Amino acid sequence: MAARSDVSRLRGVARLRAGLKGWGGVGAMAALCALALAFVLLLPLTQSRGGGEPGLGGSGVAQGAPARAGQCSEGTAQDQSPAPSSASGDTIEAIRKRGHLSVGVDQNSYRWGYRNPNNPSVELEGFDIDLVHAIARNIFGDDYGADKIQFRAIPTNQRIPAIQSGRVDMVVRTMTITCDRLNQVSFSAPYFRTGQQVLAPKTSTIKGYDRTLAGKKICSAATSTAHDRLAADQQAGKIPATADISLTVPNQLDCLVRLQLGQVDAVVTDGALAASQAAQDPTVQLKGGTFTTEYYGVAMKQDATDLVRRVNRILEDYRGDGDWKASYDKWLSATLGKDSESATPPTAHYK
Repeated sequence: MAARSDVSRLRGVARLRAGLKGWGGVGAMAALCALALAFVLLLPLTQSRGGGEPGLGGSGVAQGAPARAGQCSEGTAQDQSPAPSSASGDTIEAIRKRGHLSVGVDQNSYRWGYRNPNNPSVELEGFDIDLVHAIARNIFGDDYGADKIQFRAIPTNQRIPAIQSGRVDMVVRTMTITCDRLNQVSFSAPYFRTGQQVLAPKTSTIKGYDRTLAGKKICSAATSTAHDRLAADQQAGKIPATADISLTVPNQLDCLVRLQLGQVDAVVTDGALAASQAAQDPTVQLKGGTFTTEYYGVAMKQDATDLVRRVNRILEDYRGDGDWKASYDKWLSATLGKDSESATPPTAHYK
């Protein structure tokens, strides 16, 4: 009975979303954020058919050890993942025995992990979601089906806690690989390259990540690399001291709503996400180029080395057989371009 009730609520939300007439506009985006919060409270999501709270299972791991930040430096964090392997270990066997893969994702990042307001289906779609399906398909083989994935909507600031607590097996949610995060979780090899960028109204005097931010109120997601960079650069005098960077939100999309409501002057986030936000609202645009180089990885528990190695094997195939490119062309080419630096998968280097 509870499951049927949740499905009814989800269908009702889907019908409401379909009436929003696209992604632009303050009212539509504010409603979408409220819906996102409602979905977080309702999760496990649809496509979540496993019973009980997921766990990673046994403590045994395949050969190799996760990287630590002491072995890492800026510019090499993405090279700290163990070599690919198709072998199974205790973590993978526990997932198979449980019967589903539990994955932390976003549900409101346009073209990454989102619910299309013009699609009556309640299923998630996007670039990150395609990768999740590829991972689950490999792990479960002939037994793969929609019931083999349990999607959980995870706010930006809860990605690492969700992994550490065992609430999810992995997070596939535009998550940048950093040395600090390698002290807390393990990452796959990188599957996407991007960089931080400024988003502001087209009429704004802001020109980019520079002195034109003076006196401006800037929004970023809590625990994001954007917020960390803003704080470090302001302390180092690389951006004006008068820029107000105090506002942080749980999810990066919340910053777009604040921008539309005039509560902030600019958003700093990954350029790949900022481009998608600009596509949602024609009154805003990217200001200046990217000012960092960052790589997204699949995040997992530190002792789940067999799973990390398997994901790296899957990524090798995903890049090589054209599935990565097909997913990029379907979801991201329209916003990032066919010839951008992000249009080809990053080369993997292993420790």
